[in-house]
Amino acid sequence: MWYIYEVKNQNTSWGNVSDWYDHTVEDVDSYQQKVILPNLLRIVDPKNGVRVLDVGCGTGVFSRAFAEKGAIVLGLDLGSELIEIARQRAVLKPGVLGQEKYVVCSADDLSKIQETDFDVATIVLAIQNMKNLDKVIGEVNKKIKKGGRLILVMNHPTFRIPQNSDWYYDEKSKIQYRKIARYMSEIEIPILMNPGNRNSKKTYSFHRPLQVYVKSLAKNGFVITKLEEWISHKESQKGPKKNIEDMARKEIPMFMCLECLKA
Repeated sequence: MWYIYEVKNQNTSWGNVSDWYDHTVEDVDSYQQKVILPNLLRIVDPKNGVRVLDVGCGTGVFSRAFAEKGAIVLGLDLGSELIEIARQRAVLKPGVLGQEKYVVCSADDLSKIQETDFDVATIVLAIQNMKNLDKVIGEVNKKIKKGGRLILVMNHPTFRIPQNSDWYYDEKSKIQYRKIARYMSEIEIPILMNPGNRNSKKTYSFHRPLQVYVKSLAKNGFVITKLEEWISHKESQKGPKKNIEDMARKEIPMFMCLECLKA
């Protein structure tokens, strides 16, 4: 049983785009479904009875998948609108042994969650939307049992820097590549969800170089045991640049996954 004091009425920038986000992650051809989910299930290995803390769970797309494999899952997110969608979708299929519960809670203060024996914590495509990195990692450490794991999945911090990286094509050499304008600086970046609309809603992304993540994990008692880089599953339509674009996707990863062990 979870003993939790739930934070009420937390309206976040992601709440403003909750319906759009839900539609995006549930799309069968999304990166979440085609790239993140199968790799995440392989690494987390959510067997019957495994206790999972899904931090920044959003609408619960990964939490549900863990529960369907038999895990006991607690999903946390500060966006009450996102948690409401997660709760609405939290209907386990007949015969499923797992459990799932969703609560509104800030990732940088887990003091009201009394349990400290989770086998695995996941932060999937969310850490780059969390401002207080050290606090988040430190709080998660308190909730994992010794020898437990933290699985971090993020947009690749080297190649995916909002407003400071992009695809470019060199006509002379017939090469497509990523151009990086800034990397070492930590940057808070407002993201317009609909750039063509002057009234577009905003979310915020926090770019950090890889060394910042490594230092924070070490500072808060984690040892990195695995690093994987995941590429896009998409292919370009037929055309003169198809092979060049497809090769670039295979060579330059979109996502990075860190498996970290609590020492």
